[in-house]
Amino acid sequence: MRFALVIGGWVLGTLIGVPAHGQTPRIPGIAEVATVAKGLENPWGLAFLPDGRMLVTERPGRLRIVARDGRLSEPLTGVPQVVARGQGGLLDVALDPNFADNKLVYLSFSEGGPGGAGTAVARGTLSASGLDEVRVIFRQSPKVNGTAHFGSRLVFARDGSLFITLGDRFSYRDSAQDLTTTLGKIAHVRRDGSPPSDNPFLTRSDAKPEIWSYGHRNLQGAAINPETGQLWTIEHGAQGGDELNRPQAGKNYGWPVITYGKDYNGSKIGIGTKAPGMEPPLHYWDPSIAPSGLLFYTGKAYPGWTGSLFTGSLKFGALVRMILQGETVISEERLLEDMGERIRDVRQGPDGLIYLLTDSAEGRVLRLNPLAKKP
Repeated sequence: MRFALVIGGWVLGTLIGVPAHGQTPRIPGIAEVATVAKGLENPWGLAFLPDGRMLVTERPGRLRIVARDGRLSEPLTGVPQVVARGQGGLLDVALDPNFADNKLVYLSFSEGGPGGAGTAVARGTLSASGLDEVRVIFRQSPKVNGTAHFGSRLVFARDGSLFITLGDRFSYRDSAQDLTTTLGKIAHVRRDGSPPSDNPFLTRSDAKPEIWSYGHRNLQGAAINPETGQLWTIEHGAQGGDELNRPQAGKNYGWPVITYGKDYNGSKIGIGTKAPGMEPPLHYWDPSIAPSGLLFYTGKAYPGWTGSLFTGSLKFGALVRMILQGETVISEERLLEDMGERIRDVRQGPDGLIYLLTDSAEGRVLRLNPLAKKP
């Protein structure tokens, strides 16, 4: 059974019937789901090593290598101590653009300290047993109480600089508009953590020099558009108002002044959905899907998917495919809802296939294997 949900002329999703008990989950006519690795505790981020192995983070604070046959390594040494409470812990992982030469790995995590906790980024050199010469290159400020809204994705721009997405830390949402903090911001730094010379607030005494854009809530997806080289992000709204954005230097994305969402008690947030000097989203979801991970698919393994944009849905347990026309999402479909898995990350492997992380105490790495073409 397969049908589309259409409201107001928008295709909101394609729902796929639940397979019979014991069957392998499939996307009809496209792919079937294979388990690459299992036994991961709340896996959060994934990065492919040049040889096809994977680095995978587990939110409680472990970093593992997943072999090509799915075997898990012992936890790697050198991982910074994390505050593994609520949404906090070990979060994203990314390889340095020159990893083949320098073996540098970057990790985002919730770091404790005076005042509470905040998102931090560390880097270290990958060795046979773990990370060596680890140092923190970025710290969100200030550290505050609470266990929610840390962000956080790591994305390297074409010039080798690093974007870091930073949550508003939930109870401190007004700080997303305050340029003296890095709560609710996207940071842009060199690989050593210093701000590049073209950052928009570099010369202002009333702003943090690493800020790229502001007015964000809880960004858990980020990717570079392969056609334009520009950063795109995805963030959680409250009740409704999840957003897809193309953040630009110095611009304000509105949270919590403008939003399509409502507060969890049903009350209004801010002044509406528009305001002078604030950027509307490229696309939004109402009700929320709780998006995580973001992928521009460039491969050719799946019919009709080249050029699509993907995110995971934590709320509905789905893989969401967005069909783009320029920078407009003209339709979307929701896949794999029958699995009932919270999809935390979406990545394209060096083999051109799509890999997923499922967020649970028995988390897995999944791969979408293309179905054989009929003769």
